[in-house]
Amino acid sequence: MTGNSHRSPADRRAAATNPVSRSEDISVGVILGFPTEIAAELQRWRASFGDPLAEVVPAHITLVTTTPTRDWEATLEHVREVARRQKPFKVTIAGTGTFRPVSPVVFINVEDGFEDCVDLHEKLQQGPLHRELPFAYHPHVTVAHDVAPESLDEAETVLKNYRATFPVVSMGLYEHDANGIWQLREELDFGTQTDNDGGTGPADPATDAPSTGGTAAPSH
Repeated sequence: MTGNSHRSPADRRAAATNPVSRSEDISVGVILGFPTEIAAELQRWRASFGDPLAEVVPAHITLVTTTPTRDWEATLEHVREVARRQKPFKVTIAGTGTFRPVSPVVFINVEDGFEDCVDLHEKLQQGPLHRELPFAYHPHVTVAHDVAPESLDEAETVLKNYRATFPVVSMGLYEHDANGIWQLREELDFGTQTDNDGGTGPADPATDAPSTGGTAAPSH
């Protein structure tokens, strides 16, 4: 899996029009990607804590974690419709938290944009993506997962004063393929209408900010 990057309209159309034929359940996820510089910085921090996923899971906020669905077309239209109705918003990530002792994870908190993420999650996890989750949804940015306790302690301490703010203008729909790799199927700009060729165009030029979408796994 490649690193997080800004995707051009051509890249987005290529992902959107890549043929997807389904006869059995598939697993999908939806994430908010980060601007390149912030993603690269957090990736370096995650690697410094010894997390083996640092090189394959760029920084992101998961909106929908691994969720099975049988109807791909209904899923695609559902996620597109949510994106069409969503306005861009600001995200600020700041300070650290942990899911210990339930899960060996240290994360950076989502401050500004927390409620927007929760609202998006609730809208997305309906219809073809409806399922009961074992835990309440909590937007976060994982910076250390399943590493030694002392490394988790270090991550929680070293990044306690970390802060970054950026606009969120899109979200990525991913599929967990037969090889166990998350593949971007469509990057969906907020507040847009999808055309018949699978591309997207801004509904309002004022919202045409740089994309924060990129390649990342919708998991820790």
